[in-house]
Amino acid sequence: MNKPVQIIPKTYDFILWIIEKINKFPRSQKFVLGDRIEHYLLDILDMLIEAQYSKEKVAILRLANLKLEKIRYLIRISKDLRYIDLKAYEFSASSVNEIGKMLGGWLKSLNV
Repeated sequence: MNKPVQIIPKTYDFILWIIEKINKFPRSQKFVLGDRIEHYLLDILDMLIEAQYSKEKVAILRLANLKLEKIRYLIRISKDLRYIDLKAYEFSASSVNEIGKMLGGWLKSLNV
């Protein structure tokens, strides 16, 4: 059960970091693209916490993994539209990849 212990704080810390970046998005996109990124990440955090205490971990974690993939594209769009700089994009991509590896490891530990 050590997977959730690592992935939940990592996700939480990334959310805190990305919210600061989203707050600097242009007003027109803060409530569209920024809002979607923030909601998906909060959904992922909810799912990770739920999976930690659920017997139906696999379905919840697969859904979290799908949302994480959507986050990858939304962050890439943010970089391509120059709402975040290259350094922030690299940190985001690295964080999302690390969370993805932890999520994949958690799923693998459940033999799926």
